[in-house]
Amino acid sequence: MEKENLITEEKIFELYGDYILNHGERPNNTYRFAKDNNFEEKDFYDYFSSFEQIEKLMLVNLFNKSVELASEVNHSDEMISKEKLLNVYFIFFENMTMNRSLVLMILGNSKMHSAKISHQLKEAHRNFIKTLDFNDWEIIKKSKDNIRNFHEKAREEALWFHLVSAIEFWKKDTSPSFEKTDIYIEKTIDTGFELMDNEPLRKVIDLGKFLFKENFKKN
Repeated sequence: MEKENLITEEKIFELYGDYILNHGERPNNTYRFAKDNNFEEKDFYDYFSSFEQIEKLMLVNLFNKSVELASEVNHSDEMISKEKLLNVYFIFFENMTMNRSLVLMILGNSKMHSAKISHQLKEAHRNFIKTLDFNDWEIIKKSKDNIRNFHEKAREEALWFHLVSAIEFWKKDTSPSFEKTDIYIEKTIDTGFELMDNEPLRKVIDLGKFLFKENFKKN
């Protein structure tokens, strides 16, 4: 017999988000949460093991949705990697802004780079970065595998540091429509790509350190 109230991962995200926005705290337990929303507790565990896991996956969910939406325009071979990256970032931050109260409640005051919530998002981000073609320098193309792998990992780390710093910037941004965040993302991405195109490998890592320092500057 088909269930009258079909629960899905997306529906649980929605119900949980509504709850913590309305109550300012997590539900007391999964049994009560499920009963109040007319589904079975066991159905909750088909998707999540705990409320904490929901919170850890909410930003991942928003990021993956953004990648999926951006793919509708990012499939063009004429678009360079920087444009594809910016498309995803702008959609991601628009999604976060649409859910700002919820995202801020989940993130709290802790720094993304030290919070457990960052691990799953970092994996999603790395998977996306691996789909981009950065047209590596000839010296890298001709280098040994270990050197080429180091370059790829350094780039992934630098771009992850950039996303983290942008999220921290967005959390504190008080400009209308968070326009300063858009400017921050675009300018720092431009700087990062210039360094990756023209400077030694060390500069790619230095970019990540620079972006963290930028996070502590006043808007």
